[in-house]
This record gives sequence, structure tokens and C-alpha cells, in this order.
Amino acid sequence: MLPLWSRAQQQDFRSRVRGCLLGGAIGDALGAGVEFDSLEKIRAVHGPEGVTGYVPAYGRRGAVTDDTQMVLFTLDGLIRAHVSRDGGSWHPPTDVHRAYLRWAATQSAWGPDERNPGLGWLGRQEWLYAQRAPGQACLSGLTGPDAERLGTVEAPRNPHSKGCGTVMRAAPFGLLVAWEPGLVFQLAVECSVLTHGHPTSYLSAGALAVIVHTAARGGTLEEGVHLALALLSERPAHEETTAALRGALDAVRAGEPSAQRVESLGEGWVAEEALAIGLYCALVAHDLKSGLLLAVNHSGDSDSTGAICGNLLGVLHGESALPPALLAELEGRGTILELADDFVLELLHGTELHGPELPPAERAVWTERYPAA
Repeated sequence: MLPLWSRAQQQDFRSRVRGCLLGGAIGDALGAGVEFDSLEKIRAVHGPEGVTGYVPAYGRRGAVTDDTQMVLFTLDGLIRAHVSRDGGSWHPPTDVHRAYLRWAATQSAWGPDERNPGLGWLGRQEWLYAQRAPGQACLSGLTGPDAERLGTVEAPRNPHSKGCGTVMRAAPFGLLVAWEPGLVFQLAVECSVLTHGHPTSYLSAGALAVIVHTAARGGTLEEGVHLALALLSERPAHEETTAALRGALDAVRAGEPSAQRVESLGEGWVAEEALAIGLYCALVAHDLKSGLLLAVNHSGDSDSTGAICGNLLGVLHGESALPPALLAELEGRGTILELADDFVLELLHGTELHGPELPPAERAVWTERYPAA
């Protein structure tokens, strides 16, 4: 539970949560249609400025990818972890792992199995049952005969993988604003090793979570970066992640923002490069749209870098900064908004929704929506 806040503080927090999730989804959708294209091809097809708005992907404009899918299931797992705590169970990585297993099922099933009450509300959203170029480490870590095994830092899944599939889903951990930054960092790490075991991958996820956490508490992105660097310095094998963050800061000081400066930070297929690109574009952005367009117009993993940039700018400025035209066409906007508001409700009013003193019928309204294990 969060401390008792004023109504204005609660509204500000909800705006930042909505901004973080919707901003990330908008960035994801902007990059979806050019994810595998070089900057040269993007400019040849879309003009010298590159992509300036949504382009068709997966049969429509404004389509999101596996990045947004996994962010939503991360939120679902975190809500269920808080519900489980009422029953005396408290191990968020387990609940997030179960949520990721439900996501993995959407990548092969035709649609939700309505006979399974464990799906909860999110698992019954038919539009989520779609393959949107999911990362191989995410899939392999959550499928197969030992998919139920919980990866740990000591025994992670895919120990050599440092793809960006961890960092692109890590922003929700930073929205746990009542937690201390070190705990937020650790939770992001423990939920990263469920699919990606390379230290650079899980430390990049931890770093993003801390930067989001700082902004969600009203701080600046720069303050979040310096806090993340301090926490990284205490971890073994932090050098690549630390260098990536410092590289992003150096790029900010190097001159006018440009696609070439973005490309100097890498392509974004691996975790630390995606983190650096998303962060750089958020730091130099004049407004949310310009930052997102900078983040997707490069040769590399445009949807993931766009998503990370959108998470950062959205949590920093809140939902009112989101470009209305991009918001209007965004796939799944209603689901994302509803889940964001449910997350805020759980953190602010969880005991009022499913506390043990409630009559069973009233408690079931929420617990059927987010069933505990």
C-alpha cells in the first residue's frame, strides 16, 4: 500500500502511470513497421525525415508488438502479486513468471480458453492473441518441458542471452513508487532472468526500472540515471550497462540530436544498446513526439527503442503530453488504459478491493479479474 496521498498526488500518479504505458505503446507502434529496416531504407520509403507517424504493420496502423504485450502481462503479474499477499503469499517474481507463461500461450493459441478462470481479465483480451515478432529468448525461456522452472540470478534461463527482451518490458517495475530504488532494481533483475541470463541484459532492465521509478516520484531522468549508475557500481559485470548509460549522457552533450548520433549508440538489438538509445532520445526530446520519432528512425530494433523512450517520456510528463493523433489510432488503447487504472487502484486501494474483511461476493469482483495462484 502507498502512503496516504492527497487527491492531487493520486491524480498525478495515475497520469504518470497512464503516460508511461501509453507512451511506451505509442513508441512501440511507431517503430513496428520499420523494425527490421535500415535507416537508408526507411528514408527511401518514407521520405528524408523518415517515419513521421504510424505506418502499416501487422495489417493496420498503430499496431503494437510483443514489447507492449509483455509490458501488459508484467503489470498483470504485479497486480496479482499484491492480491496474493492477502492470502499470505508474497513472491512477485513467481507471479510475474506465471503472467509471462500466460503471455507465451497467446503466441500459439487461437484465442482465450474461456473455461480457464486463471486467465483473469487480461488473458481474455482476444486482440492480444497475435504473434508480433516475439523475441526468441522470451519464447524459449517460457516454453518447453521445463517452462515452469523459475529462473534465478544464480540459475537463469538462457544464461548467454542479452537481447533487449528484458529491458523493453521493465518499465512497470519502476511504477512501484512506494518501494525503495534498490528493491525496484532487484525485482527487475529477478524478473529478467526468467528469460535472459546475461548480466548486461538483467542489469539494463534494473537500470531502466530505477530511471522510471525516479521520474514516477517526480525526479528528472538525469537524477534517475545517476542513481542507476550508483546501484550498478555495486553489481558484478556491470561494465557494459554502465558504459551504455554514460554513452547516452555523452551523446546528449555532443551536439544537436540526429539519427547518426542515435546510431552511434548501436542498433538496439541487445539490452544495453536499446537502453542507451531510448534514454538518449528521451533526454534530448523537445516534446514527446519528436523524441519518439528520433527513437524509431534508425537501423535497428526501432519498436523496442521507441517503446523505452515512450515509457520514459510518458512517466516524466504524464498522459497529457501524449500526441492526441497517435493516441487515437493506437491498438489496444482501451485495454492499456484500463490496466493502468487497475494497477493504480491496486496500489492505492488494494485492501478496499480484496481485503479479508470484505464479503466474499464483493471480494470476488477483483479476485476473479486478477486471480491469485
